[in-house]
Amino acid sequence: MGFAINTNNDALNTYRNLTSVQNSLSKSLEKLSSGLRINQAGDDAAGLTISTQLASQVSGLQQASRNAQDGTSLVQTADGALTQAQSILGRLRDLAVQAGNDSNSTAARTAIQSEATSLTAELSRIGSSVNFNGQNLLDGSTPTFKFQVGADGNSQSQISVDLSKANLVSVAAGLNAGNANAKVYDIATLGAATSALQFTGSGTGYSDKATVDLTGTNVKGTGAGGAKTAQDYVTTLNADADFAANFTASTYVDGTGGQHVAVAAKNAASTLAVTDSATTPATITASTTVPGSGGNPGIGQLSFATADAAQASIQALDVQIAAVSKARADIGAIENRFNNVVSTISTSVTNLTAAKSRITDVDMAQEMVNYTRANVLSQAGTAMLAQANSLPQLALKLLG
Repeated sequence: MGFAINTNNDALNTYRNLTSVQNSLSKSLEKLSSGLRINQAGDDAAGLTISTQLASQVSGLQQASRNAQDGTSLVQTADGALTQAQSILGRLRDLAVQAGNDSNSTAARTAIQSEATSLTAELSRIGSSVNFNGQNLLDGSTPTFKFQVGADGNSQSQISVDLSKANLVSVAAGLNAGNANAKVYDIATLGAATSALQFTGSGTGYSDKATVDLTGTNVKGTGAGGAKTAQDYVTTLNADADFAANFTASTYVDGTGGQHVAVAAKNAASTLAVTDSATTPATITASTTVPGSGGNPGIGQLSFATADAAQASIQALDVQIAAVSKARADIGAIENRFNNVVSTISTSVTNLTAAKSRITDVDMAQEMVNYTRANVLSQAGTAMLAQANSLPQLALKLLG
């Protein structure tokens, strides 16, 4: 190559190398200062895609963990109220046992009845007032709560909490003393209805009606859950708004322990009739073999007027105590499930965060080596560029 001064190829080559080294030095400084290997899409396009997905999944799981903790709080709120309900039912049973003695005077029985009425009212108040974040838990208005406990949009990411069996309003309705016009119906008779039952309470100048469709409730007859109980019917009936406006249902336990459904119109003067609305309609007659069916099974059955009535009350309370105990057991199982969900999510978040770290976080030791190398080359390149720029000055000696 000739001795040219117009184009300094050595300086150009040195400048090109120096520019490349400066870019490497700049990237190393960026990574070292941020702690991230990927600071822009060009650093690792595939890694950026994967790490973004992992970050979204981790964020979603963290929110799902908070959702599961909300679920735990909700069921603990319900369980606390049911604990008090059990205490009330236990006291009512003690009163029924006390009333089973004929040694009680009329005044004593009246006092027992007064306390029972007060306790039953409190049971109903608890059912109507207990709520979580403004949503009632134990009145049957929201039988199922769904909680998102996963980061994905599939059914496996949700847990349903069924509180339909924890309806304290229904329990209290089944224990309110006093309506002598209540009628008792066999479960098999109600199950024979084609699709719906129509309840009619009539009196002078008025008629109250309600139709309750049993088709989609899995109550009529038998289903996946096996034979249905009197409490299943009572829960379904009392949860129907039209029915609950004018009628009340409760379980009735006869002298042999047989369970039946007792129904009464809220207007004590009503004459109650139940028909199968899907047929002609056909009238469904009240049981004639159940003790008290034509007298006072009571809506509810808590009567302490005689020793025999007190025994019937004990049996009725045992049914409700068992129902509340079962509801608490179900809630306890759900609470344990939520606790396991939180633990599982915590493990998943740890592992996914570690996976994201391996993709996005910079290896500080390795990057420091790169930085040192680039820094040395930058200083050397700067020095060599100065030398290369001075070479054309030698041509001046030829002119001298």
